[in-house]
Amino acid sequence: MRLAIVENNIVVNIVKVHPDYFPILGEMVDNKKTRAGIGFTYDADRDAFIPPTPYPSWVLDEATCLWVAPIAYPAEGVHVWDEQAGDWVEVTDENS
Repeated sequence: MRLAIVENNIVVNIVKVHPDYFPILGEMVDNKKTRAGIGFTYDADRDAFIPPTPYPSWVLDEATCLWVAPIAYPAEGVHVWDEQAGDWVEVTDENS
């Protein structure tokens, strides 16, 4: 069983323990709707771990509790998010 050690709603550690063993290390939360990661926020109302936002413009998808870009990822090519432009930029040999 994987448990998240949570302090002030922030995941500070992930531990794998036997189901019968629960060390007292602070609030321990079983992985719920989403998988926990160090630095994630535990939202008890959503019963989910929310990762840090990758960019200020991205929005939280309430169904998945994951961050999504305000513009869909292009169907073709390899792209990276350009926060300043607010859009996906294709990775080419010239800018890779």
